[in-house]
Amino acid sequence: MPTVVLMDASLSMTRPVSLEGSEEFQRKNLAVHGLTMLFEHMAMNYRLEFTALVAFSSLWELMVPFTRDYNALQEALSNLEDFDKTCLELALQGVSTIMQQEWGSACPCQLQTTDAMDNLEQLLILSGGEGQIFTMEGPLCLKSVQAMFGKLIEQAYMPFHAVLRCGHLTSDVQVFPRPEPVMIDEEVDPVPKHVLTELEIVGFIEIADIASPPVLSRHLVLPIAVNKEADEVGAGTTDEMEEDTSTNQMAGKSPNFCVLLHGSLKVEGMVALVQLGPDWYGMLYSQADSKKKSNLMMSLFEPGPEPLPWLGKVSQLGPISDAPENPYGEDDSKSPFPVQPKSKRSYAQNVTVWIKASGLQTDVQKILRNARKLPEKTQTFYKELNRLRKAALAFGFWELLKGVAELLERECTLLPDSAHPDAAFQLSHAAQQLKLASTGDSQYAAFEHNITPMLTDFSGGGGGSDRL
Repeated sequence: MPTVVLMDASLSMTRPVSLEGSEEFQRKNLAVHGLTMLFEHMAMNYRLEFTALVAFSSLWELMVPFTRDYNALQEALSNLEDFDKTCLELALQGVSTIMQQEWGSACPCQLQTTDAMDNLEQLLILSGGEGQIFTMEGPLCLKSVQAMFGKLIEQAYMPFHAVLRCGHLTSDVQVFPRPEPVMIDEEVDPVPKHVLTELEIVGFIEIADIASPPVLSRHLVLPIAVNKEADEVGAGTTDEMEEDTSTNQMAGKSPNFCVLLHGSLKVEGMVALVQLGPDWYGMLYSQADSKKKSNLMMSLFEPGPEPLPWLGKVSQLGPISDAPENPYGEDDSKSPFPVQPKSKRSYAQNVTVWIKASGLQTDVQKILRNARKLPEKTQTFYKELNRLRKAALAFGFWELLKGVAELLERECTLLPDSAHPDAAFQLSHAAQQLKLASTGDSQYAAFEHNITPMLTDFSGGGGGSDRL
């Protein structure tokens, strides 16, 4: 996720801090020291992170827009001017504006500050409950600042290094951004699941068979190459990283399995299924940023042995050579997917769902339209009435049954003189049955029970006498 650094540039930051045996520092100097420590770490180990610098006092100003150029960020810190009072509310509004313009409203970002703890904790709760506030422990000094920023780096900006393995081929890789632990809600005692540092490729499958599956998160997979001139991850300077973050660029000139895998998946139009942990899988695939650049990506599926129902259990997938005959056919004219379930499911019965008020209104109006055409529409009238009754009982929507009963009674009073006599009897009968069901009495509110047409002297000759 992108990082926004919100730097207080008010006069309060110029207050001196007494440090034993050294020159006098300002609070601003301590903040700059801590941020310099953070930027140097990110330049070495977390260079794909986009970072912006915002200075604020009573107003806010975007000093450096989102960039991977950490030299520009440090230069802006050294040229920071002093302004008037602190107004955090306007600064947070500025962060919101910057984030939405650059990344949209759905993207989270890092934000850390030390003032107004209660307000900030409440802000975290309102924003979804995810996030953390870091504060200095002990006196205000360089050692406390370094300890706090070290803790922030350890929890939020430590690179995730892993070994990608396929048979006897291996490659050291960095996964960016760092995969977060996943909690499974269905478990009685949920335990966070972590992505292992040993990523095992268990097989390959065509893109058409896996389609566009639901995923938890997406990550870049970068090969780790060590330069002889400088002991650092990848190859190239920060400026070069702005221009090209492709897998080939990061691998340098040494032979690398990760580069081979990326090229093969791109050319063959396939994805690699990778095991992230016990009963947890993901997929590796090539994704193009432009006509010239592409990256090796990893998407994480939901934990479980069967994350994609149309593939069946991942552990039961195997090579084509193990099948008695080619599941794709001799001319690739068929596919073994989706896997058919052992028991055939019936979709004949419709389930009534009211997501919006308009859907409920449509069902009620359908009943009233049939009610005005009684007795010709007797069978259809009771069919729609029983469908609504079952749904209302399933939802515990007793008020709906009572309300529809009152509507039917009103329709009965509005019948014209030319109406068939059986219409009044059927409407009164249906209204009475709905009222009885609305009481919740098991005798009348049984889910499997259906309201049947009332037998009258007027319904003997037409379709209205048919029972459901």
